[in-house]
Amino acid sequence: MPHHDLRITNLRCRVAGKEILKGIDLTVEPGRVAALMGPNGSGKSTLAFSLTGHPQYDVEGSVSLDGEDILALAPDKRARAGLFLSFQYPAAIPGVKVANFLHAARQAERPNDPLPPAKFRALLLEKMEQLGIDPSFMGRYLNDGFSGGEKKRLEMLQLAVLAPRYAILDETDSGLDIDALKDVGNSIASLRASDEGRDTGFLIITHYPRILQYVVADVVHIMIDGRIVKTGGPDLAHRVEREGYDIIREETTAVV
Repeated sequence: MPHHDLRITNLRCRVAGKEILKGIDLTVEPGRVAALMGPNGSGKSTLAFSLTGHPQYDVEGSVSLDGEDILALAPDKRARAGLFLSFQYPAAIPGVKVANFLHAARQAERPNDPLPPAKFRALLLEKMEQLGIDPSFMGRYLNDGFSGGEKKRLEMLQLAVLAPRYAILDETDSGLDIDALKDVGNSIASLRASDEGRDTGFLIITHYPRILQYVVADVVHIMIDGRIVKTGGPDLAHRVEREGYDIIREETTAVV
């Protein structure tokens, strides 16, 4: 019987000949939030790009999405299978309007369920209202002149419109002030409460536990030097905030 989750088994990754991921085992379940924390350089973003098919990454192991092996799939086919990546540093594309980009993205990811422009506009306005985003966003160029907070809120709008099965949020809290962070956190909570988003599984990748004040994780994993060295509940994130990563690094080194 096929399993229903995003299941990562013994995932290894080399970049330019250097081993970054050293055997990752991790599961993201529908409707639940897994947090992946770790110091800079531990391999967190490498994991995100490995899952979504970075062409320069040499990856081996197993990644299955609801029982389907996706490692052999091209990045666009992984997206169509239901995998979404929110970038740490979203790119600006002058000349491409937000509404046009989102419509093209949805049509590409759901070729069997196309929406005519009028219905898509209604969907977009509904999601903007749900997330508290000004409708003027539709006419702006993609991330062009956007503040850090606006870029991240636009990522949340993409997430709402595409309604993936599993969402990887790569340091979505990076560079945000406290108000923007709260907005993003509330956006994720709103998406999780919606009919389309309540079964979405989230993998939130972060260096600091700030965003976990607004989005409570069901499970927290700590990654150090390309390995997951500790797993626990939400209290583990609070412990990292109090004590830092060095204490956990020392503990896990001592056990080995």
